[in-house]
Amino acid sequence: MKFQEIIQQLGDIAQDNSLITQGSCNPDIEGVAAIDEAVSGQISYIEGGKFAQYLNTTDATALILPTDDTLKAQATARGIAWIATAQPRLVFAQAIALFYHPYRPNAGIHPTAIIYPTAVIGKDVYIGAYVVIQQNVVIGDHVAIHPQVTIYPDVEIGDNTILYSNCTIQERSKIGSNCVIHSGAVIGAEGFGFVPTGLGWYKMEQSGYTVLEDGVEIGCNTCVDRPAVGETRIGHDTKLDNLVQIGHSCHIGSNCAIAAQVGLAGGVKVGNGVLLGGQVGVANQVIIGDGVIVTAQSGVTHKIAAKSIVSGTPAMPNKIYLKAMAVYKRLPEIYQMFKEFSQYLAKLR
Repeated sequence: MKFQEIIQQLGDIAQDNSLITQGSCNPDIEGVAAIDEAVSGQISYIEGGKFAQYLNTTDATALILPTDDTLKAQATARGIAWIATAQPRLVFAQAIALFYHPYRPNAGIHPTAIIYPTAVIGKDVYIGAYVVIQQNVVIGDHVAIHPQVTIYPDVEIGDNTILYSNCTIQERSKIGSNCVIHSGAVIGAEGFGFVPTGLGWYKMEQSGYTVLEDGVEIGCNTCVDRPAVGETRIGHDTKLDNLVQIGHSCHIGSNCAIAAQVGLAGGVKVGNGVLLGGQVGVANQVIIGDGVIVTAQSGVTHKIAAKSIVSGTPAMPNKIYLKAMAVYKRLPEIYQMFKEFSQYLAKLR
């Protein structure tokens, strides 16, 4: 693909990103790569100062740059074609889509699939080998269900949703349109509900619903639990990484991103636009406000106000956490000073 053709296609999809281009330079581009791995014939990107050093060594034929005159001049001096934009990473993501198209099977039903007579299947649906679709399931149009998926009774799945191999959708689940459920994920399994009694644990049946709104993506081996009553809900365009646990009755807002190994206990309420870093743990019934960022490995045990950035266990404002960690690294030195001071005081007595 010619560089100018890439510019044209990116200009059509870049929305608010005005692309500044390098004149009529028009090399052949055969693929995309990271800046430190790119070879001749590939396009890459630089998002900020962290990777700017690679501009002097990269073998990339073309680059997507920030609107930085120095970087543009360096690229021009090295004979590298470039595009400049306010959001290089976003435009690079759009460039990847010009070269890579995910596997999408043709519509059709494999002969080994088991579909109950009361299930309703939409138009142009792909159902792979050994899929099981039980009674009263409703599948929308253009859905892709890959091999060995199991869908329990009374599930609803919206248009254009993709279910990858070996995921499980249990009863009382409602999945919206344009969702993606990756392999090994379990949607709507029973929440962890047991009542202690003098004779042991009494199992509380989980009769509620699990709802995924439009555009939700669920990573591999992630679990979203069904509650005893009410619903567990994940808002539109929220993305969950691999190995995430969403407990029963949690409500997660829209446009959130939750990284791997996060665990939410039951009844957690998460606002819109929240970012939870890897291995964050959130205690039962905690409320997290809109726009909050919780950094990796933090433990959230109390309500977090909107637009806060918190770190540590228990989670505290990030600025305080950073100061505390600076002191923590000096504890051996501080202890030695305290020990010497104590000895000095003892001699004065």
